[in-house]
Amino acid sequence: MTSNPADLTSADYLDAAREMAAANRPYLAHLLAEEAAQRTTAPSTAAGIRASFPDPTTTREESD
Repeated sequence: MTSNPADLTSADYLDAAREMAAANRPYLAHLLAEEAAQRTTAPSTAAGIRASFPDPTTTREESD
């Protein structure tokens, strides 16, 4: 792993997003996946990444 964020790749961010999702940290997973999508050159790949990690603030269900 590099200490310079500019050296991180889309795959690095996607791996981190998966780790955060597994750790039940959906908002961090979403943010990392969004960065991965922005670093991806193929629009269809970026759309797939975004679909895999939706914004938890818009999908959250309230319970009493």
